[in-house]
Formats: sequence, structure tokens, C-alpha cells
Amino acid sequence: MSVPLVVSPDKAPAPLKMVGEEITVLASAEQTGSYEIFRQSGSEGSGPPPHSHAWDEAFYVCEGQVVFGIDAEQDLIAGPGTLVHVPGGSTHWFRFGPNGGVMLSITSGAGASAFFTQVDREVSPTNPDLGLLVGVAMAHGLNIPIPAA
Repeated sequence: MSVPLVVSPDKAPAPLKMVGEEITVLASAEQTGSYEIFRQSGSEGSGPPPHSHAWDEAFYVCEGQVVFGIDAEQDLIAGPGTLVHVPGGSTHWFRFGPNGGVMLSITSGAGASAFFTQVDREVSPTNPDLGLLVGVAMAHGLNIPIPAA
């Protein structure tokens, strides 16, 4: 059973360092009993490669511009106030636009917070070992399609 949760700015956990991004876990599935909430900020051009996972994910752009690709829909430009919902199993990616950006993301279940935590702990944010990053992703249920040669 989950209990009420309040995360004030002075009590928020330190951001996790991902490749080009900082991700703050505002609420994990352990804390909520089901969903997870994150604050994501990134510099221009940063963001994950195309990937998929079982959980739904929604992004709400707070600052800047973020370009999304979801399955066949490519280059969807989202500005402040835009909500983008990605159904579980959909291959998707995003890139922060000029001057970077900030967004909130919500997942429908557990998985992302453990992945982000392990990447922060084991993968260099400035000189990542891509094989290690892909291995960590796969261990947490993320699928990263390999581009055709």
C-alpha cells in the first residue's frame, strides 16, 4: 500500500546523470505503488536513441522545444504546454531543441527509475561505453533496435 508523497524542491533527490541529460526521480513505483514521475532536462541535441519498453510513457514539455519520433511519426515538434503520450511497445526517441529544455515524464509502471539509477552509477555521462549502456538498458526491459547496415 502506498502512502502520501510530497516532494518539495528542497527535498528533491539529486538529478541522475544520463548521457546529455539530468533526470530527477520525483516518484518511483516503490513510492506510488504503480507509476513513476521524472523531471528531465537536457542540452540541445541530447536524448535517447530509438527504443521501446513495455510501459506507457507521457512527456509534458515545460521549457524549450523537444522533437519526438514515435513509430512512423517522425519529427513531432513539442513546445511548452505540449503533452506527448507514447504507448508501451512503441519505438520512440526524442531530442532537446535549441537551448535545451525541461519536461516532466510519467510512466505507467516500474522500470525507468531503476534503469536511470544504474546508468548514473555505471555509465560515464561524458564518455559513455555504448555497449555497457545497451546492456544496462536490455537488463531493464528496454529494447534498442540495431539499425540495418
